[in-house]
Amino acid sequence: MILLASSSEENLSLWEHAVNARAPVLCSTNLDSVRQELIRTKPQILLLDYDLPQLDGPGDISGLMRLSPETKIIIWASLISDEVEWSLFGAGIRGCCRNDIEPEQLEIIVESVLRGELWLRRALSWHLLNELVVVTKEKNRMKQAISDLLANLTRRECEIATLVGNGDSNKQIARRLDITERTVKAHLTEVFRKLDVGDRLKLALIVKGSMTPLDPPRIAH
Repeated sequence: MILLASSSEENLSLWEHAVNARAPVLCSTNLDSVRQELIRTKPQILLLDYDLPQLDGPGDISGLMRLSPETKIIIWASLISDEVEWSLFGAGIRGCCRNDIEPEQLEIIVESVLRGELWLRRALSWHLLNELVVVTKEKNRMKQAISDLLANLTRRECEIATLVGNGDSNKQIARRLDITERTVKAHLTEVFRKLDVGDRLKLALIVKGSMTPLDPPRIAH
């Protein structure tokens, strides 16, 4: 299902002609109707006119996404600044196209977003690259901090912490390492003290956090 939202009948007719071969199409002409259809139909795609009356920027976009988190939003807009467009991507949209786009190109954009890609103008690529650099640096900093914490553990404590991170119980750990459950508990007590955590869940998050990879999004231009 593809939901088209614009107060312009001309826009809706153009969009429907471009995408009706991809999936069944619904049309909304006001924001209240968009909200109702998001809740009722949970469409795959929402093609949204940024000039829709009462639509007020990234905050409203985030609100629409909360109504149907699985719906991928593509914004159709007249000339907007790079900063506003980037803030819309920050709010969670998956694509943005200008209002002079040809129907054939609109169909390509919808297909790309359905495949899980972002439709991003080349002029905004540097925003994404900067964001990835910041995220990567922060992730590396966190992984280094976690590694420093784990470096304070003995070899046996590291083994037990890793097994906790894998979801093993004390009994499973004892059997795997050929030690008693009492010994496992004693080691865990020391691990909790050294890492300043109070339970197994937090320990597991620390261990997993030291191994989580960064998956960059796919981008279509």
